[in-house]
Amino acid sequence: MTCRLLYLVGSLVLGGLERQLVLLLQAMDRTRYRPAVAVWDFDGADPFVRAVRALDVPLHAVPRRPTRLGRLAAFRRLAAQLRPEVIHSFSFFTNVAAWAAAPGAGAIAVGSVQSDFVHDQRSTGRVLGPLCARWPRDQIFNSASAAARARRAGGPFAPARAFVVRNAVDPVRFAPAAPADAARARLLGVGALASTKRWDRFVDAVGALVHSGCDVEATIVGEGPLRPLLERRARARGVADRVRLLGAVADDACLARLYADATLLVHTGDVEGTPNVVLEAMACARPVVAADTGDVSALVEDGTTGFVVPGDDATALRDRIGTLLADRPLCRRMGGAGRARAEREFAPGRLVAGTLAAYRAAGWRPGPGAEAPAP
Repeated sequence: MTCRLLYLVGSLVLGGLERQLVLLLQAMDRTRYRPAVAVWDFDGADPFVRAVRALDVPLHAVPRRPTRLGRLAAFRRLAAQLRPEVIHSFSFFTNVAAWAAAPGAGAIAVGSVQSDFVHDQRSTGRVLGPLCARWPRDQIFNSASAAARARRAGGPFAPARAFVVRNAVDPVRFAPAAPADAARARLLGVGALASTKRWDRFVDAVGALVHSGCDVEATIVGEGPLRPLLERRARARGVADRVRLLGAVADDACLARLYADATLLVHTGDVEGTPNVVLEAMACARPVVAADTGDVSALVEDGTTGFVVPGDDATALRDRIGTLLADRPLCRRMGGAGRARAEREFAPGRLVAGTLAAYRAAGWRPGPGAEAPAP
């Protein structure tokens, strides 16, 4: 007997939560679980559409309607037809839709917080944000820090129960590899060119390092509205020839090659849950210098797999990067420790086990032969 699970996601664009959904589907035992995916804003050209279809997972586009309430009614009808046992909203802004559709489908509803709890509420809107924070009553958080903020918030607009299931990384797709020969050290940053990623800190650190005599270059992988601003900032800091804005990279093999060719990853975002890019760098045996936000300090073991610095401390960021650039054996030791930790603590099996355990805690009762595996 297989258990029917329905995942509702906002889109299948190139993003962190979308990558985690695909990883969850890949690692799930399909002899025991029968997942399907419903996409709120479906676009067949989105990068992860092909990935979901390649897994032979049924993919449904939520019918478009002139109003949000009309689309909600369409999703409720779709869920009632599919009759899943669990409806898991993977995007924060679809949380309340999963909750509204669950009774008619005879399902348990579970929501998600994939970043910062307060930021997700505010960015989702004055009405929809609080509703998605409250319903479903059971929600999975990808970081303990966000779950703690939700518990502190309390009141009517917070979930009743918050389960922490951190992100995972595929240790096969992201694996250590020898770097290309390069005399110049290479810094890597990965993420959308958006204000929450604080690429200004990254560019400023490159400028400070170059002007202090470091022979270093940087590559930023990602696309977004801040590209012109970052190009101007790099010129103003005198490092336009040292900072390359590569654009988005959808192919995992190409992304893994970029990690392999990097000396280290620099992560400067200030609104995070469990950053995928930190886990990917660790899996590729590259040390990480990261701003202390979200669960970064629980991922990066300061002084062992990299360094964690206060987000607003530009001097600490520059100095920690400089320490690694000046000590390649330290880079290799930290990279090796990061790889071991990624394999041990962030394997896809843990993502599946933790997710299914949260479903059970929310009231799901799997049939015979489909019990959730132990984490």
